Amino acid sequence: MTAFDFPGFGKSAPLEDAWSVGDYAAHAAHLLDGWGIRGARLIAHSFGGRVALKLLSERRDLFRSALLVGCAGVPPRRGVSYRAKVRAYRIAKKIAPRFAERRFGSPEYRSLSPLMRESYKKIVNEDLTPCLGGIGARVLYVVGERDTATPPYMAKILCAGTKGAECAVLPGLGHFCFTEDPARFNAVAHEFFRQNPDI
Repeated sequence: MTAFDFPGFGKSAPLEDAWSVGDYAAHAAHLLDGWGIRGARLIAHSFGGRVALKLLSERRDLFRSALLVGCAGVPPRRGVSYRAKVRAYRIAKKIAPRFAERRFGSPEYRSLSPLMRESYKKIVNEDLTPCLGGIGARVLYVVGERDTATPPYMAKILCAGTKGAECAVLPGLGHFCFTEDPARFNAVAHEFFRQNPDI
């Protein structure tokens, strides 16, 4: 098994520039190339799913099969209240930028450093559905029924756009379904990879 922390995450060094999804994908590909990894099995969660979509479409040699859990990359459905908040933020930013930065945005966004905020904006504003047509690996999208960060409708959009993909919605579980019910998640993962061996 191979796992690593992206720059800016975990115990890795902080970013020196604001990275996009493409930058993270290029970094991951560089590491995998250095280790000589080809035709591997991939498991990715949430933001890792964004990077996985790029890699699966641009570097088809790296992965034979992929299980993407709570995969991000689909633009969320936005209502009138969201658009009103965006307008209010833009006005507040011109008048009182410090106030705007403290009051607007998700708690996750507000907790980030200025550099990571720039990276965050690049990442969350990119629609990755154009990558789907280039994916050649077998893919299973897994999502918790109660996932509010990447709701089931997003997994269904990803599945519909990925040739031969499957989608599993786990009842009663949320965004971190693999920690909420490890036994159930592991059973789904085991069965998927059993049906898609590396030979």
